[in-house]
Amino acid sequence: MKTVAIITAAGHGKRMGRPKQFLEIGGKPILEWTISAFQSADVIDEIILVVNKGDVEKGKAFKYPKLTKVVAGGDERQISVNNGLKMVAGDVGIVAIHDGSRPFISPEIIEEAVCEAEASGAVVVGVPVYDTIKQVRRDSSACVVRTLDRSDLWRAQTPQVFRKEIILKAYQCSGRVTDDAMLVEKMEVPVKMVMGSYKNFKITTPEDLAIAEKMINEGVA
Repeated sequence: MKTVAIITAAGHGKRMGRPKQFLEIGGKPILEWTISAFQSADVIDEIILVVNKGDVEKGKAFKYPKLTKVVAGGDERQISVNNGLKMVAGDVGIVAIHDGSRPFISPEIIEEAVCEAEASGAVVVGVPVYDTIKQVRRDSSACVVRTLDRSDLWRAQTPQVFRKEIILKAYQCSGRVTDDAMLVEKMEVPVKMVMGSYKNFKITTPEDLAIAEKMINEGVA
């Protein structure tokens, strides 16, 4: 099946204090590391990049053969993804959606997720939670309600990969969600978890940026 990757990079970087997608690590923008991984994945046929309206020309300056479209996103991630979905051609069978600020995704994980989505329809890349997770009251007491069983808990990452008809239908649903799989879950479509990597973290804060730079300098990225 023809597979398109939608890379979302239209965030404003509130926790970073500035937009992060064009900040450099290892001598090139975070976003370029991300695009390069999808360029290297044999299962990806095309890349659609979604950026802030003012960054469209900057996005078009990236020269990768699979990067065919650069479009403006919106104030919320769902709007940005939806704008990318509108650009997906009719002959596409699989759509992979990835955060532009996760530059350490590997082509191998991308390929595994796409192959699994072809078989099962909906896939999330993630890793098991190793920390002890506490549920805490939202009021000022901040008291622990309970300790969750971490053996059932995974940390969702991206890419999240779907058959095109599933994700297009999911985006017709309403409601605020924190990732694309939640929309698919609302339709009661089974979503399979595929093992990702603890290196595939999202660069969100200045501390994350420093860790990413160190990983590249030490050759562990």
